[in-house]
Amino acid sequence: MKGQYLPASTLVGLLGAWADGTGPAYWLLAERLRLLIADGRITPGSRLPSERELTDSLGVSRTTVASAYRELRDRGYVISRRGSGSVTALPGRVQPSLSRHHAPTFETDGHYDFTAAAPAAIPGISAAVASAMDELPAQLATPGYHPQGLPELRAEVAAVYAERGLPTSPDQIIITAGALAATSIAIRAMTQIGDRVLTESPTHPNSVDAIRHSGCRIVATPMSPDGWDLPLLEATIRQTAPRAAWLVVDFQNPTGWLMPAADRKQLATAFARSRTTVIVDETLYGLSLDGQEMPPPFASYHPEGVITVGSASKLFWGGLRIGWMRVPEALVAQVLDARASLDLGAPVVEQLVVAQLLRQRASLLPDRRLTIARQRDALAEAVSEELPSWRFRLPGGGLSLWCELPEAVGSSLVGLAERNGVLLVAGARFSPDGGLESFIRLPYTLPADALRDGVRRLAASYASLTSGMPRARRSAAMIA
Repeated sequence: MKGQYLPASTLVGLLGAWADGTGPAYWLLAERLRLLIADGRITPGSRLPSERELTDSLGVSRTTVASAYRELRDRGYVISRRGSGSVTALPGRVQPSLSRHHAPTFETDGHYDFTAAAPAAIPGISAAVASAMDELPAQLATPGYHPQGLPELRAEVAAVYAERGLPTSPDQIIITAGALAATSIAIRAMTQIGDRVLTESPTHPNSVDAIRHSGCRIVATPMSPDGWDLPLLEATIRQTAPRAAWLVVDFQNPTGWLMPAADRKQLATAFARSRTTVIVDETLYGLSLDGQEMPPPFASYHPEGVITVGSASKLFWGGLRIGWMRVPEALVAQVLDARASLDLGAPVVEQLVVAQLLRQRASLLPDRRLTIARQRDALAEAVSEELPSWRFRLPGGGLSLWCELPEAVGSSLVGLAERNGVLLVAGARFSPDGGLESFIRLPYTLPADALRDGVRRLAASYASLTSGMPRARRSAAMIA
């Protein structure tokens, strides 16, 4: 909701039972507002209700609200501008010491690496490579450039969508060098410099970076503790009329939420009214871990306005670097034109390998899901035992736990944990607009024993960081 007005009714809902506690009412109100801003539930740049509006909605004195706003201004969380009212902000934050460009498994000897939600290669890769090499000679007589992708791989991807109840022609499939490349191409095709693109917060940071590098403006809408806040999303769509949206509705990264079918239909209708092209990232779709029935694809509810992104990275292996897009027929030529200025196609050998793996998906993926489910359970058990004050919801799929800490110490914990042999990414990295300092993402992609040992080291780092700090002061001390 960056740059957008936050209605008093919405803010009251976010505040919840803010008055429960000890201390002056203005301080309790200011502290609750500060935590909402620091954790990204209220994004920086949001315009708060006037003092009078919030006074009426909360049923408190004008002095209470005025004093709370003044406290937030003094601490750097609110900026008052003539003619613009009170606008949320973030004070200077401690930056994680670990590079955002860190490559998992490189230069991490002696460390437990929790920086990437990416599993090791699935068994069967070598056999698929061998089979692909048998098919390679037929390709050598061609130039090797396939801007739309090899026909055999496009047919396999189209068949996957058809199995899910979404009829798809191979002509609607465009093969790319990974999901991030697909996102970049789709954004370039559907937007112009300066256009607004709606995203969730928190969300996948590299994709947000790709959108920004295309010259677009991010409109980040906070997730609620229960998933997607549909009224807030619909209000944001009406207020900002985004040209495009980028969403992860299947085991959302990093929260793990799965959007129900009814919510998909409601949200797709809102996007259709605003003529917003929706880019839906489904890279985690195939990693449902509890045998649950999956909702229909988002594109089922808005076929002409949804570009779906998929990838082999999470299902099979990130080293293949093969992704794809399912594109409405009317937009295929436009997307291919946008792709021409970025690359001329994905590698041929890797496309042959992925085609082989997709043909065997019914036999390969059950074991993949079982392994990841066991790792998820091992990590959840370890966090519950070693870090009982951390809160998380066990996701039904995907690759990570999204943990909420009692204190806003995420970025500080990253540096200390690295010195103790654990590599982390702070929750702030997953916020398009800052905040989320009370969160840490923990992928469950390491072997179970490594996950347990890593959590033990992490717990020791956390205890060292927070010991001796008065609870009421910890958040402010670590953020400001």
